[in-house]
Amino acid sequence: MISYLSAILQTIKVFIIFTGCTVLFYYGIMLVNEEYQNYHRYDEPKGAALKVSNAVEDENFLLLNRLKLFYLNGE
Repeated sequence: MISYLSAILQTIKVFIIFTGCTVLFYYGIMLVNEEYQNYHRYDEPKGAALKVSNAVEDENFLLLNRLKLFYLNGE
């Protein structure tokens, strides 16, 4: 009888610890989500930013050259 009571108490203890850790993890994820919710990653860069590639603006850029660029860079 005592071993059954001990097993039940251990099960309840594990359940409470699991529930507490789950709630703590959930609110931690919600805090991180709230932190990055208003993060604007597509804003204009500030400072001395340079344009990396102008391949799209070139009108004489042939399809074969674009295909080579795709295979070389994977872009």
